[in-house]
Amino acid sequence: MSLSLDTPVPEPPAQPPRPPRPPRRRGRTTLLIATAAVLGVLAGAGAGYQIQYLRPDTPLPSLSQPKLKQPAGAAPSAKPLTAAQDTLVTYDSDLRKLLLKKPKGAKDVTDLFTSDGWMDLYDYADTFKDEKYMFSELNRNGFRRLAAADWTSGNWESYTYKYTEIRLIQFRDETEMFAADHLTDQQDYMSESDFAGNHGKAIPGSGDGVAWVYNKPWTKAGYYDKYEARALARHGNIVMDIWYSSSKPISMKTIQSLAQRQLERL
Repeated sequence: MSLSLDTPVPEPPAQPPRPPRPPRRRGRTTLLIATAAVLGVLAGAGAGYQIQYLRPDTPLPSLSQPKLKQPAGAAPSAKPLTAAQDTLVTYDSDLRKLLLKKPKGAKDVTDLFTSDGWMDLYDYADTFKDEKYMFSELNRNGFRRLAAADWTSGNWESYTYKYTEIRLIQFRDETEMFAADHLTDQQDYMSESDFAGNHGKAIPGSGDGVAWVYNKPWTKAGYYDKYEARALARHGNIVMDIWYSSSKPISMKTIQSLAQRQLERL
């Protein structure tokens, strides 16, 4: 029999609903297999330990390195250090003796700023802009002593005036390197426009020494122009601080040479 498009197609008879499947329970077989696996591992470990325990000790192979020979007798006595090699001779002696001597013809003006070549902490801190802060900083950071030397030569009228100021600042450095910190603190601000205005140049032969020639002279109405230079370096627990001023422009070679000659004495 043929069916047209308008003839309804009979639907299949409805199937009765399938009963829901109950959740699967864990059978005893799985539990027995897991228990047997655990017991097997324990038994294997115990058997391995028993076998290793019953084996005789196996001696270790001999070392390939031959036995070192020990020197006989007492070690030779060390030669005493010379004064140049013994840093304690330098650091604990009269610090003033390490200062450069004034050149021939120069005028010594050290006594204007020191007491017999020694400058106390208060007078040294007073040379800084914030003297109270510097006094406190140095006092709590192991300041020990300061030896100074000052001299002048020439005169302003003939534009031959020169002034040299040397400071050897020694720190205790018993637990920390305060000398290195002081050197770094002083070097850090020298490139600012209120000071040298440049990064300076290394002092030949020094590990961390730097010399600066100021970009601009110091000027003030009614006064001669003053050109300035500075050198900072460190040897052990001694910081070398040199100021040099002149009525004429200063060359980098001049301040570097002065710093080198002072460092050679430390």
